[in-house]
Amino acid sequence: MAIKVLYVEDELFLGKIVKETLETRGFEVIMESDGADVIRTFEDENPDICILDVMLPNKSGFELAEDIRKLNDDVPVIFLTAKTQTEDVVQGFKIGGNDYIRKPFSMEELIVRIENALRVKKEVLIPETGDSITMGKYQFHLNKQVLANGPTERKLSYREAELVKYLYRHKNDVIDRRDLLNHIWGNDSFFNSRNLDVYITKIRGYLKEDPSLEIITIKGVGYRFVV
Repeated sequence: MAIKVLYVEDELFLGKIVKETLETRGFEVIMESDGADVIRTFEDENPDICILDVMLPNKSGFELAEDIRKLNDDVPVIFLTAKTQTEDVVQGFKIGGNDYIRKPFSMEELIVRIENALRVKKEVLIPETGDSITMGKYQFHLNKQVLANGPTERKLSYREAELVKYLYRHKNDVIDRRDLLNHIWGNDSFFNSRNLDVYITKIRGYLKEDPSLEIITIKGVGYRFVV
């Protein structure tokens, strides 16, 4: 089944080119040009990914993203826009955008970013027994966000817990650093990249009692969680 893209663009000539190019690559594209019609179309079509221009008639792409997030937390949202100020980029990520592409852009770049956003969305679910998973000597209680080693328990923060879950989902595989950043923080900004370094160090410390568990840094790529 083709990936369904909801594409919102009021520059009709550009929209036609993007729509036709995506369709030649096997995507199904539903296009809207007016912000007023988008949410109804979103509810009717249930797209796999949304690509939103920011400057639209009646309702901006940022406003649309906020409305979409009220309906669906998981569908990837990519902003495709001429608005390039840093504050615009930050606002886009804050309201739940997964990526932000500045015009002019290449179709190859757009397609790669679409595929990346969909790959993050389709990550493998954790195989669970009850509400916990076992990692060597450790038991991680998902609902409580508690990492236990026998009688010793540590309550993790939300982001620490999300990081442990993501590492476990992809255990023994090479994990792309950008995918990890997009999943935990929503974007791969320099600030969040430094945060990730800090969190990885913390998790390594939490797991140090079991030498069979390793978070290995793959230089220039990401990490591998050896279990």
